[in-house]
Amino acid sequence: MIATETRQQIATKQWTLDPSRSSVDFAVGTFWGLGTVRGHFNRFDGFYEADPADAKMELTVDADTIDTGNDTRDEHLRSWDFFDVVSHRYVRFTSTEVVDTGEGMLRISGSLEAAGKTLPVEVEATVRQLGEELEIEASTTVDQRGFDMSNGPFKMIRTPATVHVKARLVSA
Repeated sequence: MIATETRQQIATKQWTLDPSRSSVDFAVGTFWGLGTVRGHFNRFDGFYEADPADAKMELTVDADTIDTGNDTRDEHLRSWDFFDVVSHRYVRFTSTEVVDTGEGMLRISGSLEAAGKTLPVEVEATVRQLGEELEIEASTTVDQRGFDMSNGPFKMIRTPATVHVKARLVSA
């Protein structure tokens, strides 16, 4: 639980994401559910503007930096079958509402833009103050078909994909 005075401190600050101490990871079932591909993105940026009247969050991910440990698969994921990075290089989450539900939890509603499509998303996130910094962590599932992404050859890719973000934020 975040103490009232700590919530007031958080609520009066602007925070920027420290990419060197943050991660954006994903996992998706493949081979008809028999295996899981895990990966991450190497470049991303974001902010949290904590304002009691109108809090805002944004996370921007460079989809061209996708890394699953397999270069051939990564090139396919960058193609028009999936992220289409030539036309839509960035994946962006933009909040429409951030609600502090207490006890170190945030309910974040917003839109997720990828591959030229935008879908509504709602996530629960934990928030912890670590000295002069914040750590926000959230996981959600995303049905990639909503972004017109392929199910792969022979429909081997399962839905939904799980996305996990662990963000260390520093005072701006």
